[in-house]
Amino acid sequence: MKKTTGLNRSITSNWRPATRAIRGGTWRSENGETSEALFLTSGYSYDDAETVAARFAGEAEGMTYSRLQNPTVAMLEERIALMEGAEACRTQASGMAAMTAALLCQLSAGDHIVAARAAFGSCRWLVDSLLPRFGIETTVIDSAIDREWDKAIRPNTKVFFFETPANPTLDVVDLQYICDLAKLHGITTVVDNAFATSVLQRPMDFGADVVAYSATKLMDGQGRVLAGAVCGSREWIDEVLLPFQRNTGPNLSPFNAWVVLKGLETLELRAMRQSESALELGRFLEPRVARMLHPGLLSHPRHELALRQMRATGPIFAFEVPGGRQQAFALLDALELIDISNNIGDARSLMCHPASTTHANMGEEARAEMGVTEGLLRFNVGLEDIDDLKEDLDRALSAAGL
Repeated sequence: MKKTTGLNRSITSNWRPATRAIRGGTWRSENGETSEALFLTSGYSYDDAETVAARFAGEAEGMTYSRLQNPTVAMLEERIALMEGAEACRTQASGMAAMTAALLCQLSAGDHIVAARAAFGSCRWLVDSLLPRFGIETTVIDSAIDREWDKAIRPNTKVFFFETPANPTLDVVDLQYICDLAKLHGITTVVDNAFATSVLQRPMDFGADVVAYSATKLMDGQGRVLAGAVCGSREWIDEVLLPFQRNTGPNLSPFNAWVVLKGLETLELRAMRQSESALELGRFLEPRVARMLHPGLLSHPRHELALRQMRATGPIFAFEVPGGRQQAFALLDALELIDISNNIGDARSLMCHPASTTHANMGEEARAEMGVTEGLLRFNVGLEDIDDLKEDLDRALSAAGL
């Protein structure tokens, strides 16, 4: 591959997904390095004043300041965009920086947003607490009921915001229906795709306008760094998102970008293997728990929809034990191999109690509305041997009286 081949969309757009994840966006310096270079610099120098003036005026290409551009970060942005099927991508310092930027960059006082009630706790905080402070009207609905989206539309509705599958209850949203509805009314769809990534699901294939990520999760995949990303059309990224990002500064560090670049090289292998293990473990657990929430299982109310819009149903699922918090804690405390941790997307198997961790600040009433009960546990299935995971789960279930 030549030094700039990875940036040439006329070539890279013809590559298949696995090749894009390895080589997309790669730019090589005059040294011809095979692994992407790590550029740890905050600023850049110039040979003459005319050059820097032209760059700041947008009349010439080139780096100006690492809050706006960095060679390592730019490689990651191009790779994510290519994998997503998007025209452009901008990365952020974390997943929540990405969600915040994707919403605030396009909403103003007097606008209205419709959001899914099943969501990560911090995403719900954005909708329930932050946006109303700026005079932005919000409506939270059951995203799994299609007609609820129609009913919630107002003349000032500007954005639909949801994740699918949702965290932690694994609600599945009909991407085609919601995106078609949004386009009919001139509404922008913002989809949090962190539970799937482009390897398992590409919302833009169904008409989504903006796809946002916590790249901390599956993209990195090994629990090392925080990162976020927002994908969209070139016009939307440059004219709507970039002015917000330039002036508020939620930029991603070059080192974290480099780590995520390395993670993307193995994303497909990890995501598919973890999805297979998650399905097997879901079947193993289902007879012994009160409720199983896994899109890959026949018991999920939107199982067929999940199979239509996802390549595989992912490494994350949730289940409920009948004895509430006490029994959930007993199960967690009895684990020997699986870690108690609130992260997801890791190569290590992790389990957490959402009501006391990721959704603790939402309040009991909001958690009940979402279905986040005191007995609910979320499980991120890792890459360990499936039999070792089964043995650990079996021991913990027995210790908890299940």
